[in-house]
Amino acid sequence: MLALWAFSLTACVAAGALLVQITGQSTAAQVQRGEAVVARACDLIRERYAFYATDWRGPVPSLDDAGLRADLQAAVSLALSRQDGVEGGIWQAEAGPLVYAFPTYAGTGPKTDLPAAETANIQAANDQAARDEAAIARTSGGSTQTLLLHACPLPGPVEGLTAWTMTRVATASAADGLRAGLLLLFALMLGMSTWVAWLLRDWARRVGAMEAGLAQHRDDLPPTLPRTGERDLDRIVDALNQAGQRLTEARRRSAELDVRVVAAERLAALGRVAAGVAHEIRNPLAAMRLRAENGLAGDDDRRRRALLAVLEQIGRLDRLLGELLAMTQRRDPAPEPTNIGTLLSSCVERHADQAAAAQVTLAAEGAGTALLDTALIGRALDNLLSNAIRHTPPGGQISLRTECRGAALRLVVEDTGPGVAPDLRDTLFEPFVTGRADGTGLGLAIARELVEAHGGRLSLAASDQGARFVIELQERA
Repeated sequence: MLALWAFSLTACVAAGALLVQITGQSTAAQVQRGEAVVARACDLIRERYAFYATDWRGPVPSLDDAGLRADLQAAVSLALSRQDGVEGGIWQAEAGPLVYAFPTYAGTGPKTDLPAAETANIQAANDQAARDEAAIARTSGGSTQTLLLHACPLPGPVEGLTAWTMTRVATASAADGLRAGLLLLFALMLGMSTWVAWLLRDWARRVGAMEAGLAQHRDDLPPTLPRTGERDLDRIVDALNQAGQRLTEARRRSAELDVRVVAAERLAALGRVAAGVAHEIRNPLAAMRLRAENGLAGDDDRRRRALLAVLEQIGRLDRLLGELLAMTQRRDPAPEPTNIGTLLSSCVERHADQAAAAQVTLAAEGAGTALLDTALIGRALDNLLSNAIRHTPPGGQISLRTECRGAALRLVVEDTGPGVAPDLRDTLFEPFVTGRADGTGLGLAIARELVEAHGGRLSLAASDQGARFVIELQERA
């Protein structure tokens, strides 16, 4: 790369020498053309002034007369309007500059100020033209440009008037050996192109070998690339191989950790379920044991009441087992067009007696149709309604209604109870999580499983009062 840089630098120097040579040869012609342009521009000003002063009658106005200066300004601007890059004006031997114009100025806005850097040269040229009563030309060169100045007297009623014009020509230094520079530039460019082509071809071959090695990898493990023989490329190959080895080792450790995490989560979940089941079974068993002991120690009536209590606890255990089976035996949904109003009304009717016993008002509101598995969604709503009735105090209200948002259907169960305790919100839908001493904590967990089996989502939404559960289903009929 250092050699390539050296070749490029040499080529740039040769190209610069060529440009300097070409610019130097054209400088003389540009200066000659510029001298002709400023001389012609000065003659145009003199012609415009002569036309303005023709048949002048009356006294000569003062040089401070605004009308005179405006007329002279117009004459100069008209004369220079088509002279690209030429500026000029009218000078009076005693009063100095009277007017100035640069109609073709390429900057922003018109240029109206006399160039301060050239004021001394402009005054000297005008003074000489007035003194000699003849046109004069002056040329002053700089490192970057040549200043061309022309002045000519203006005969007429106003004494001591002269016109002046000025332009600038860019200059450049000449250099010898245009042909030698061209030959050198061509030779250098040819040599550099040949060398770069060989270098690129060699690098392309080596990079192709790296690409082929990368394409041979299997599974998700990075391959081990062979060295190319090029020092810079081999540094990249070594870095890739080392990174691949680290990635392989990291993936191996990650897989081991995943296995351990899954096993730990399974054990933790099994422990939570086992603890919940043991707790839920122990209470009925203790109650049955106590009733049986009391029955054995009493008369026939006492034994009959003990058997009834035992049967009640057996029923409780049977419901618990049914709820556990409902969580583990998920079936695929079979959606069909369902009248939403009918579904909600049937759910309210099934819980009418329970609500009446709890002195709670139930209300349903919904319309339209949707593709639903009536059994799955109906059972989920049943669990939500039962939960709401148990947690709503007497005189409270429970509403079951629908909300539609585009293609999504939302079923909302909202009550006026005390709401969900903050410490239960994060684990509310987990099995055996309950805020009631006589609850199993499976109702909401089963409802969530049923809704998720239907492809929906059950969540606890924010509410100003009570609890607000929302079932979100994505498909509508």
